[in-house]
Amino acid sequence: MNTRRLKVICSSTLLFLLGFTIVISITLFPKLEAVKAQPAKSNLVARGNVNSSWLAASFPVEQFQAYTSPFGYRPSASGGNGWEFHSGLDIAAPMGSFIRNWFTGTVTKVGDSGNCGTHVTIQSGLWQHVYCHMQGRVESANGRRYMIDRAARIQVWEGQQLPVGTRIGRVGMTGRTTGPHLHWGLKYNGQHIDPALVLREMFAQQIANSRGRNVRPNQSNIIIQPLNIGD
Repeated sequence: MNTRRLKVICSSTLLFLLGFTIVISITLFPKLEAVKAQPAKSNLVARGNVNSSWLAASFPVEQFQAYTSPFGYRPSASGGNGWEFHSGLDIAAPMGSFIRNWFTGTVTKVGDSGNCGTHVTIQSGLWQHVYCHMQGRVESANGRRYMIDRAARIQVWEGQQLPVGTRIGRVGMTGRTTGPHLHWGLKYNGQHIDPALVLREMFAQQIANSRGRNVRPNQSNIIIQPLNIGD
């Protein structure tokens, strides 16, 4: 065997091993991107909106039924063997259940297309929260866009300031969904945050605050149940 042919065989073997390693890495470690999207955030979540307590936050769905899909990588919802990054928490509720604003903030975007369907995005300081699969549609007037759900008499404008607990829409099935639910996504300073961590901290603070006191939560400060969807 001459030297040139030996070099070709060695090069082919190295390329095959490199390709095989890449395939194995993708197959066995599909959550690599999820790790990058989930920074160390236990302290970040615990301190809430910088200096605020989570006692002021509102649970985002009325008539809660179940948590149906957690944050992170999951098998593709459209079938097949692929994996996809699920950037929020799915909260099931009956069709038409009201959705409430989690924290006081400004509406930065409304939309009614793509996988998210009809959706509203709100900015609260460094926190961004998005609500997907809502009923209604997006319209515009005088150069401004708004989401409107006429049956519920709800209208949310881009640029509008919304107090915590405000009803901003209703659970629907717009976008890519197999059943009525709210997809609720959170970002802090541009990075995805697991909403389950926030809800757990909200629950812990509200329980601690009500312990030993006869406290009944109002509509914008709802005592929620601990999550049972795993970490």
